[in-house]
Amino acid sequence: MNTSWNLNDLYTGFDSPEFLSDLKKCETITSKYKELTSKLFCDHSNEIETIENYLKAYIDDVILLRKLQAFGHLTFTTNSKSQTALSLKAKVQKFNSELTSPTVAFKLWLKEVSSLDQLAKQSSFIKEHFFYLDELIRSTDHMLSSEEEILVSKLVATGSSAWETLQSKASSQLSYEVPLPEGKKNMPIMSIRNLAFSPDRKIRKIGYESELKAYEKHAEISAAALNGIKGEVLTLSVLRGFSSPLEETLYNARMSREILDAMISSMESHLDEFRRYLKLKSKLLGNDGPMPFYDVFAPVSATDRNYTIDEAQDFIVKYFADFSPELSHFADHCFNANWIDFEPKEGKVGGAFCSNIPSIKQSRVLLNFTGKLKNVLTIAHELGHAFHGDRIMSESILNTTYPMPLAETASIFCETIVRNAVLKDADEDLKLSILENSLQSATQVVVDILSRYYFETSVFETRKDHPLSVNELKDLMIDAQKKSYGDGLDENYLHPFMWLNKTHYYYASRNFYNFPYAFGLLFATGLYAKYLEDKSGFVSKYDDMLKATGKMCIQDVCALMDIDPSSQLFWNASLKKIKEDVDEFEKIVLKKVSTN
Repeated sequence: MNTSWNLNDLYTGFDSPEFLSDLKKCETITSKYKELTSKLFCDHSNEIETIENYLKAYIDDVILLRKLQAFGHLTFTTNSKSQTALSLKAKVQKFNSELTSPTVAFKLWLKEVSSLDQLAKQSSFIKEHFFYLDELIRSTDHMLSSEEEILVSKLVATGSSAWETLQSKASSQLSYEVPLPEGKKNMPIMSIRNLAFSPDRKIRKIGYESELKAYEKHAEISAAALNGIKGEVLTLSVLRGFSSPLEETLYNARMSREILDAMISSMESHLDEFRRYLKLKSKLLGNDGPMPFYDVFAPVSATDRNYTIDEAQDFIVKYFADFSPELSHFADHCFNANWIDFEPKEGKVGGAFCSNIPSIKQSRVLLNFTGKLKNVLTIAHELGHAFHGDRIMSESILNTTYPMPLAETASIFCETIVRNAVLKDADEDLKLSILENSLQSATQVVVDILSRYYFETSVFETRKDHPLSVNELKDLMIDAQKKSYGDGLDENYLHPFMWLNKTHYYYASRNFYNFPYAFGLLFATGLYAKYLEDKSGFVSKYDDMLKATGKMCIQDVCALMDIDPSSQLFWNASLKKIKEDVDEFEKIVLKKVSTN
C-alpha cells in the first residue's frame, strides 16, 4: 500500500494545465464582481433574480478557491519546505480577500430585501439557501463599514495569517539532539513527541525532557506569533461589537452561552472521575504518587501491540460494518484510493486532520501513524470526519460549513464504534488496553481541553493589558493544568509548553478551538447511547442530522436527535458513561496490582 496520499484528482502538479488554468480564472475575480455588483445591487426591483444570480456566481468561485486552497494546504502539510505551496496559500488568500467587497455589498443589499420568507416561497433556490441568507442578514449587526471590512481582509494576510504560517513552519521543522541510551540522535519534533508512547519509562522521560528543551529554542517565535494573533483578534472582536472573543466564537459556532455553561459545569463536576483514572494508571505503572506528565501516554499492557496499516484497514472496515455497510465501504475506499497520508517524516506537520474537498467530492486524511492501537482509533476518528464530509457534500457548498462543536460528532462517533465493538469480545488484557486508550483520549478531550479553555481565557484577559512573555505563557499553562488535572498529575512534571505545540491557538479565525472537542465527545457519546436503544431507526436519522449540520444552529441540530444541549442532564448522562469505563478500568487495575 502507498502510505502517502495522492492529490492527482485535485491537480497533478503546480505546472499542470488544469492548475494553471484555474489559477488564471482567479485573476478575473475583481473585475467580475465589480461588473456583477454594479448591475445587481442598484435597486430591489427583482430581488429573486438578484439573489439567485449572485449566489450562483459566488458558489462557482468558492468551489474553485477551496480547490486551490486544498492543493496548497495539503502539499504544505506534508512538505512545509515547499515554497511553491506556501506561495499558493498566499495567492489564494489574496483572491479570497477580493470576495470581501462584493460579499459586504451583497449583505447590505440583502438586509433591505422586502421579505426573505416570501422570496423563499417563490424560489426553490432561495429556499435551499434560506439559512445561509438569513445568517448573512444577521451578521450585518457585527459588520464594519465596507471600506473597513476590505481593509481588514487585506491586513489579515500580513498579520495573523503571516504569524500562523511562521509558527507552523518553524515548529514543524524543529529538531533536537536527543540523548538516547544508544547515543545522541537528531530527531524532528514529532518523532520526539512520539517517544511518549514508548513502553520504556526512561525513554519517555528522555523524550519529555528533550521536547521541553527543543521548545525553548523557538519559544520566543511562538510567543510573538501568539501575541500578534490574539492582539488582532481582541481588536477586531471589540470593533465588531462583541464583548469578548468567546462571545464571537459562540456566535460563529451557532451556540448559546447557556449550552457552553451547562457543558463546562458538567465537565468540572466530573473531574474527580478522570483524576481517579490517572491515579489508577500511575499505580499500575509503578509510581508511588501522582502521575508525571511523561507517563500520560504510556502503554499499560503488552497487548497494546503494533498494527500494520493493512491490519488497521481490516480492523476498521470490519467494525464499521457493524454500524452500517455504507460506512464500511466508504472507509475501505478511503484506504484503497490513497486518500490517507500515514507516516511521520521530516517537514510534515504533526497531529492528524481531515480535509473535505467539495470540488472533487473527496477527502484527504493526514496522520502520523506509528502502529499503536491509539493510532488505529485515530484513523477511525479521521474517517468519521471524511464520512461527515461525504454526507454533507450532497448539499450546496453554502450549506456545508458546520460549526466547530458539531465538527467532532461523526469522528468521535466512528471512534466509539470501533472501540465498543472490540471491547465486546476482548479478554482482560485487551480490555485493559482498550479502556486505557479510550480513557486516555477522553481525559485529553475533557480534562486537557478544559485546561486549554482556562489557558486561552487567561491569555485573552492578559493580552488586553500587554503582550505576554514566554514565562507568563508558561505560568498560565501550568496554572491551567493544575486547575483541571488537580492531584491526578505530579505538579513537578507538568507541560509548560503545551501552548506551543497546539496549532489551534494560532488560528485567528478559530479562537477557543478547544471546547468543541469536548462537545463532540460528549455529544457523540450521548448519540451512541441512543443508537444502542434503537439501531434500526437510528442510521437514517443520523445521516439526516449530519447533512443538516451546515444549515441549522446547534440547538436545532440536537433537536433532530431529541437532545437538549442546554440541560446539564444530557452532559451528565454522557459523562456517566465515561465513569462506567473508569469503574471497569479500576477493577482490572486493582486485580493486577494485588497479584504483582
